[in-house]
Amino acid sequence: MKIVFLGTGEAFDENIPNNSHLVIAGKINLLLDCGFTVPPQVWKFNPDKDFLGAVYISHQHADHYFGLPALFVRMWEEGRKKPLTIICQKRFKDSFDDFMDFAYKGFKEKFKFGFDFIEAEDSGTCELGYLNLYFEETVHSGKNLAVKISDKKNSVCYGGDGSPKKDSKFYNDADLLIQETYLYNEEKIGHSSIVSAIGFSEKNNIKCLALTHINRNFRKNELPKIKNKIKSDKVKILIPEPFDEYGF
Repeated sequence: MKIVFLGTGEAFDENIPNNSHLVIAGKINLLLDCGFTVPPQVWKFNPDKDFLGAVYISHQHADHYFGLPALFVRMWEEGRKKPLTIICQKRFKDSFDDFMDFAYKGFKEKFKFGFDFIEAEDSGTCELGYLNLYFEETVHSGKNLAVKISDKKNSVCYGGDGSPKKDSKFYNDADLLIQETYLYNEEKIGHSSIVSAIGFSEKNNIKCLALTHINRNFRKNELPKIKNKIKSDKVKILIPEPFDEYGF
């Protein structure tokens, strides 16, 4: 299993694309979230219309799903016929047709490929090929589901947005946690922080922590000054840039 950090930015960062990542596991290519600045990152990495097999949407905030219409219409334009799986909460599934029609009216009916929906629920599970996916709600301003992806040898957790629930065991022993950390030591607007994410990772025996979704002004002005403070004796810590990779 390999992770490609397509975008690691917050919603309104003009330099770094929205928080989004690829899980590449054998023949399974799974996109984690697709905000409005993500589609070009997908196409730069692999322009093949059939490359993606599934998309996971953590929650209905624009920087996590507004890129889908452009992604899908380009697939149609280039002749995709292969079905695509969307893993999402029920309310997103129920609003999907209206969402697509609002973005590109009438285009979805022209598609030669269909969508297979898998509903994600808090404390629920599903299978994607040989991968097992597990879900748990986080503490965020909207209902957000973190996902844990296991190939039975390694596990990756992607938090979407928000802090883990207090005393959660969901992330225990994960090989990689991709966690949004908006500021250094302040949890704001329903977001986690760097300090709390490191403490949580140490407590839960997480092997590697990737810090993403960092506030654009903090990243530019403060992060370079304190990078030497961001460390742990127990957890490997990454601050990935777009197209960085992490493999097992």
